[in-house]
Amino acid sequence: MAMRIQVTFDCANPGKQAQFWAKALRYGLPDPSGDDDWAAIQDPDRAGPRFYFQRVPEAKIAKNRMHLDLNASGEGGVPLDEAKVLVLAEVERLKALGADDRRGALEEDGEFWVRMNDPEGNEFCVE
Repeated sequence: MAMRIQVTFDCANPGKQAQFWAKALRYGLPDPSGDDDWAAIQDPDRAGPRFYFQRVPEAKIAKNRMHLDLNASGEGGVPLDEAKVLVLAEVERLKALGADDRRGALEEDGEFWVRMNDPEGNEFCVE
């Protein structure tokens, strides 16, 4: 049996980060913990990992060594032009939630993705 994982984010505002990522990943929003120091979200189907957000005193100062890739175009087999439309629609949805795409889009070897930042500057990609 594979080991279950939890993805942990150090952050300044755990509640805000939990709300962003719950909406971004289409996870359910948890009941408020009553604690400003942490928050967690879980896949409602329990298929994906749990995400845990913990308050830390220091700000993010460098590029993440690890990041999430959000797959907006399905499991493959989608023509590149159609994949671009799906990716760009997801980028707009995430921007409305508070993400930014100032790092831009890339196309390479028949793949297209957009590099984004969450509300606290953590890098992720939409592919």
